[in-house]
Amino acid sequence: MSEPRTSTTSTPPPGGAGPEAMRSALADYVRTVHQAYVSTGAGQPPAIRAAMRLFTGELTVVAAAARNLHVIATHQPLAAPRGAELAVDGEVDGLSWTLRFLDPVVLPSLGLIDESAGPAFAQVRRAVGLSTHLYHLVVQPGSELTPHHAGHAGAGLAMDHLAEARDLESIRAAARGREALVDELEGAARAELPMAQALLARAIAPDDAGVRELVDAPAPPDPRTLRRALLAAVRGERP
Repeated sequence: MSEPRTSTTSTPPPGGAGPEAMRSALADYVRTVHQAYVSTGAGQPPAIRAAMRLFTGELTVVAAAARNLHVIATHQPLAAPRGAELAVDGEVDGLSWTLRFLDPVVLPSLGLIDESAGPAFAQVRRAVGLSTHLYHLVVQPGSELTPHHAGHAGAGLAMDHLAEARDLESIRAAARGREALVDELEGAARAELPMAQALLARAIAPDDAGVRELVDAPAPPDPRTLRRALLAAVRGERP
């Protein structure tokens, strides 16, 4: 499975590089990501829009500072902030969230993560204690968190989530009698659990050679490729 979409920029944040300025820039960045997400989904049918990942539960966004700055959205509950940890609430067009700021002072394990070879997506999520996430964006240190980059990131996320919602709705419609398994597949997709998605796809279409080939591959299949193969299988489009 490929890593989640990454956003990278390269100029200093406006208004200086102090902690307050960075937190303000981050809050604006997240708001713009979410505004673009909402705007991209605005013209979709209500059921499809409701199935888009960011709209389906209480949303927390974690800004975790390792060598890189990680911006991770999740529906997973987090304990209330303690000590020096800061949190701010945000809302745009009906989509609300809490933005939590974590750095090595608040969470020392972040300072031990080696990112010399590039962003350590999984290690940062483990340090925060996240087992599920909705998006994981990365901004290089010293970057300017511009509306341009945030808008592209938000629109790209929305298109990915719309494609997933449409695929799952089509699979559910074609897999009569197996809707409960498709519901579980949807939950596994939201939780970013590729092996669970593969096993559920096999259960939904146990006799399909294309699905079986993807599931039996050494590495977990790309979720989009798996969904498309499963959709073809339940529609009877394979010879």
